Amino acid sequence: MVRRLELAQALVSAPRLLILDEPTIGLDPIARTGVWEHIDAVRAATGMTVLVTTHYMDEADQYCDRVALMHRGRVRALGTPAELREGLGARRRAAGTAMDTPPTLEDVFRDVAGSGLDDEAGDFRDVRSTRRTARRVG
Repeated sequence: MVRRLELAQALVSAPRLLILDEPTIGLDPIARTGVWEHIDAVRAATGMTVLVTTHYMDEADQYCDRVALMHRGRVRALGTPAELREGLGARRRAAGTAMDTPPTLEDVFRDVAGSGLDDEAGDFRDVRSTRRTARRVG
């Protein structure tokens, strides 16, 4: 209900651009579908541009016209979901590592982001340093 109220509040002024930060986080599958159906209906009725951040690659694949995959604050891949999936499939075929099933958008994200467990990730000291800096700035 809170998510629906937040979405309704955002739509009251009929903006030309609606920015939604993880609008379906913490929702069950039925509520998630309901939110997306409402977003799609508003887009169709008004022509509004909707910019969404999400960690749910299945949602991005199904509901977004264009996707920018980010890793460590940088855009690593940009295109339609189909373009991104096909690009990974082509890279895999060229490398001789094609799989039996077509790649998903989650596969694309894993490809551009890596495992996330490399040495560049930092350690506990980096986290403490970042927190100290945030306290001084905030």
